[in-house]
Amino acid sequence: MKYKFFKNTEKWYVYYIIFLFLIETVVKVSLYVFKHDDVNFLFPYYVSGELLLLAGLFIKKSNLSSYLYIPVVLLVGYFFIDSKIETNDLKKVISNIVVICFAGYALLTEIKNNTISNRFILADSLIFLYYAVSVFVFFLLRQMENFSKGEMFLIWNINNILCCFLYISIIYTFLKLKK
Repeated sequence: MKYKFFKNTEKWYVYYIIFLFLIETVVKVSLYVFKHDDVNFLFPYYVSGELLLLAGLFIKKSNLSSYLYIPVVLLVGYFFIDSKIETNDLKKVISNIVVICFAGYALLTEIKNNTISNRFILADSLIFLYYAVSVFVFFLLRQMENFSKGEMFLIWNINNILCCFLYISIIYTFLKLKK
């Protein structure tokens, strides 16, 4: 687990992958070991943790002001409040839009400025793509009663394929840097 070949800002990618693995593990354990039918209680932790890790990654990577942590932390705190006005889908969309903004800014900065190491540009690009498509998927899910089962599975499969590409790109970058 030595990752000394990562810069300090790049270690956030490791934290992000570990967080996603832990969330998936807790979901599987809840479903198959504890026989929970509903794992929606994990959703605020997932959305909040994902937002906090990715915002932290891109704030550090882009050398943005540390004052940007204040609205991010306030938003994360808001996601834990069980509000009947805001649904989980809407919280996920808001979180994804914030991640898209940070990832887009980081990508533009990397493209514009050649002094920034672009070792993770593939991962950053797929983070941007996955979260952008994910926003549209959640908007489509609101129209789900109008879709057939085949169309719903197609939408979910597109999201799952992009998610796999995102994970593969990060792991590929880790392996490439290890050599």
